[in-house]
Amino acid sequence: MGKSVFLPVFAALVCLHGNTAAAAKPELPSDIVMVLVPLAGYTIARFKDDGEGEKQLLRSVAAGVVAHAITAAAFNHTSWGKRPNGRQYGFPSGHVALVTSGAAFLQDRYGWHYGVPAYLLAGYVAWQRVETGHHYWRDVIGGGALAFGVSKLFVTPQNATHIAPVVGPDFIGLRWERSF
Repeated sequence: MGKSVFLPVFAALVCLHGNTAAAAKPELPSDIVMVLVPLAGYTIARFKDDGEGEKQLLRSVAAGVVAHAITAAAFNHTSWGKRPNGRQYGFPSGHVALVTSGAAFLQDRYGWHYGVPAYLLAGYVAWQRVETGHHYWRDVIGGGALAFGVSKLFVTPQNATHIAPVVGPDFIGLRWERSF
C-alpha cells in the first residue's frame, strides 16, 4: 500500500467512527479535537518520514474502532449502555477512545513531549463529554483505557532498543538491537 493511500484510509476510519458515536447533539469543539489529535499523529509521522509510524497509527486506530464497537455493543443492553441523556451506547465513550488513540500513539511512538499535550486534549474531550451529559465518568475512563491498551499492542517507540538473551550450542550472550 503506497503512502498516498494512508490518508484516505485514515479519513475513512475516522468517518466510520464518527457514525458509530451517537450523541444527543454534536459538540463541535470536542468533535474537532477528537479528529485532530489522531490526524496530528499521522501528520507528525509523515513529516518525520516515518512510514512504519504511519502504519502503526492506522492499525492502532482501526483496532481501537473495532474494539470500541464490540465493547459498546456488548454493554448496550446493560445499565452501563445508557447515557445520562437517555440514549444508548454510553459505554465506552467513542469520542474519548478516538482522541486517546491518537494521544497514546504520539506518546508511545515519539515520547512524552508529544504525548502530554495530546493527553491534555484527550482530557478536555473527556471532560466535555461528561459536562454536556453525553457520558458518565466511567464511560470516558473506559474509552480512554481501551484506546490506551490497544495502542500498547500496536505501537512501538520510533527509536526502540531491545536487549535479549541468546543461547546457542557453543555460546551464551546478549543480542542488542536499536531501530533508527
